[in-house]
Amino acid sequence: MKKGSVLTRATGFAIAALACLALGAPAPAAAQAPAKLKIVVFGFPSLGAFMPPVIKAKKFDTANGLDITFDERPPTAYTTQFNSGEYQLGGSAALLTVGLADLRGVKVKYLFNLFDFWGGVVTSRPAVKTVKDLEGKELAAARATTNFQMFDFFAKKLGADTAKIKVVNTAPPGLVGYAMADRADAVQLWEPAYTLLKAKKPDIRLLDLQLEKTWKTFAGGTQIPYLGVAAHTGWIKEHEALIPKLYAAYKAAGEFIVQHPEEAAKLIEPKGTAADQAALVSLIKSNERLGMNVMGAHDLKKQIDAVYKAGMDVGYLKSMPSNDTIYDKPLK
Repeated sequence: MKKGSVLTRATGFAIAALACLALGAPAPAAAQAPAKLKIVVFGFPSLGAFMPPVIKAKKFDTANGLDITFDERPPTAYTTQFNSGEYQLGGSAALLTVGLADLRGVKVKYLFNLFDFWGGVVTSRPAVKTVKDLEGKELAAARATTNFQMFDFFAKKLGADTAKIKVVNTAPPGLVGYAMADRADAVQLWEPAYTLLKAKKPDIRLLDLQLEKTWKTFAGGTQIPYLGVAAHTGWIKEHEALIPKLYAAYKAAGEFIVQHPEEAAKLIEPKGTAADQAALVSLIKSNERLGMNVMGAHDLKKQIDAVYKAGMDVGYLKSMPSNDTIYDKPLK
């Protein structure tokens, strides 16, 4: 290469640099790579699988400096892999699961809430009119989930002896199939499974568990924080700056779902029929059973304590979990 060409190139760089200085412009910098996160969640249909496809499709993670990988697991595998620390972040973190982990010496915190509790029992059997009628009969349920534990709480408050109910245990994706085939006297499930089932089998009946009335009597309010995002305390100490970004990604997904229910339904259940997606749109618009409510755990301390007390009431928790299970910094 000739010396003249080197000098010419150097002179060009110098002129460009001087121009930047003259205009007060910063020198170009390489874009910071997004922080990679792995989050374990339940598979669809479940609330834990409701927001992840929206976050990824609309790039709400990268918009907040994150690159999130969502790995789906059934409830038992989820609990094992999260509690063991194989996954430091859990996106199907039910409060009672967090509380139980704490009592077993696993140091985790509930970062923020995504959904408030709703659960139901459906049946096609004429003889089953109330939850007490389930005594001596078969109930298909995902026994490892805390939704089932909350059902146990409400059923007992209505006078049912749940020890007399024959529980047929299955993973959440199998519950709709049980109800469609009428393989059990009743099925205990939650959203969005209930809405999808109702779209396929409109004549199925929902038993009245008197959720709002019972909870108001028990806790003095109606809000039941139920499922959100949790993290190991060791991860929090090292990556606390990422928590507001993670919250912002989920918050943006929640707002998008509310504002664009038709598009969101297609992202959440891309393989569903037009009827399935229409049912999801209806569920999103009403939000009564969906209970989508993205809030920091810091702002829900009283309500979280009430959920822990319900867990003790049914014997799922042997004592009150520590306040350290609640992430104590506000998220906005």
